[in-house]
Amino acid sequence: MQFDPSQLTFNEAGLIPAIAQDHLTGEVLMMAWMNAEAVQRTIDTRSVTYWSRSRAEFWVKGLTSGHTQKLIEMRMDCDVDCLLVLIEQLGAACHTNRRSCFYRRVDEGEIETLSDPL
Repeated sequence: MQFDPSQLTFNEAGLIPAIAQDHLTGEVLMMAWMNAEAVQRTIDTRSVTYWSRSRAEFWVKGLTSGHTQKLIEMRMDCDVDCLLVLIEQLGAACHTNRRSCFYRRVDEGEIETLSDPL
């Protein structure tokens, strides 16, 4: 079956959440939004492209920082309303210069920082 982004279920803003996961380690690195064109650009170029809600423009991960994401595989969930992008991450995935955006843990009501910036 041929894939077309129109097969996905986008929210009322025309966006779908995309979870970026390291293809080798399984580590969840970040979550961002894609629209249909960002999905297609990611497939076509193998460079993960998101839609920046704050800037209202496409955002190719690593274009300015050098911390790129190369698409290895894209998966859809059972409701086709969320994407999992298995990637090869070069450098930090988080804008705080950490490997993962998920660097804080809540444990018994306390916040613990799990990693420092790279």
